[in-house]
Amino acid sequence: MPRRNRLFAIVLALLALLFILWAFLPRPVPVDTAKAVKGPLAVTVEEEGRTRLRDRFVVSAPVTGYAVRVELDAGDPVREGQPIVTLEPLRADSLDPRTRAAATARAAAAGAALRSAEERAREAAAADGYAAELLARTRQLAEAGLATKDTLDRVDSEARRSRASFLSARAVAEAARHEADEARAMLARGGKAPGGGGEKVVVRSPASGRVMSVVRESEGVVAAGSPLLVVGDPGKIEVEVDVLSPDAVRIRPGTPVRFHRWGGEGALEGRVRVVEPAGFTKISALGVEEQRVWVIADITSPRELWERIGDGYRLEASFVLWEGKDVLQIPEGAVFRSGGREVVYAVEGKRARMRNVELGKRNGLAAQVLSGLSEGETVVVHPGDSVKDGGRVAPR
Repeated sequence: MPRRNRLFAIVLALLALLFILWAFLPRPVPVDTAKAVKGPLAVTVEEEGRTRLRDRFVVSAPVTGYAVRVELDAGDPVREGQPIVTLEPLRADSLDPRTRAAATARAAAAGAALRSAEERAREAAAADGYAAELLARTRQLAEAGLATKDTLDRVDSEARRSRASFLSARAVAEAARHEADEARAMLARGGKAPGGGGEKVVVRSPASGRVMSVVRESEGVVAAGSPLLVVGDPGKIEVEVDVLSPDAVRIRPGTPVRFHRWGGEGALEGRVRVVEPAGFTKISALGVEEQRVWVIADITSPRELWERIGDGYRLEASFVLWEGKDVLQIPEGAVFRSGGREVVYAVEGKRARMRNVELGKRNGLAAQVLSGLSEGETVVVHPGDSVKDGGRVAPR
């Protein structure tokens, strides 16, 4: 074989050997990386809430009556003591010809009964007068010794009986007079136009503010206790948020809270006022039973920023449990456990080195680094099984 061909074959063999060696060399593992940086870090509880009036006044009918039409609309201003609803006495039932004829007959019968009772009362009055005169004469004869005591007692008993009969007859006549008046009133009121006489009840606003809603606008009969309007002050709004009971344990009165996605720009500031002591069961969207607790917070941002928020508006509340301004932190996805300790893969040169770290506060996205890393160092985020201690890595 010529020397040139031999050299060419040797070169090809060396190239093939180098290619095989390169093909079997371990390649760097592509990884996602992040740097340990200093910045603000907050531990929060995020939940959805809604606004509500701090003082809601449901104006109800104090008595059963006929409510006239409410002229106020939702959003109208009202002042304390302002008349808002008028209740009239219940209207009488209209009388059809048959019912009217029956009512007329009852009125006539009541009138006749009254006249009969009055005649009996006059008869009893005459008998009572005669018995009183007879008793007076008999008493004079007894004093003169011309009548016996037995005669005086008998006349006195008859006088008492006559007096009782007269009082009874007068009472019967009085009752008959009332029955006749009632029968005539029923006949007179039947079919009378609405808005007749009688005492009206004026319902007044219990507080100054605005009409939030009109429960009953049209006129008609209302029962005692029926709601008519809802009055409140839109300037006194609070936020109610239901949180999981384990999160409620970490929230205290005075805890800062920020409200997002309320419809305006930026976040509104607030502060927790009450963590209710009793929880309740709620079914989540996944069908899981959860124990939740109501947390009530006040909006502390200037009223001008959120004056368009009303009752029952949706927003998202972020309760700030802890907050730091200059905190060394890394993504929480870079942390995993090995040998019972929390570790990360730090990128040194082009290799991943496992390093123990001590972490502080966490918020689900980032973790505070207390020791084990310095500012500016790079760590592997979400390392897979292909990343090994000392292995080569290639940041994406």
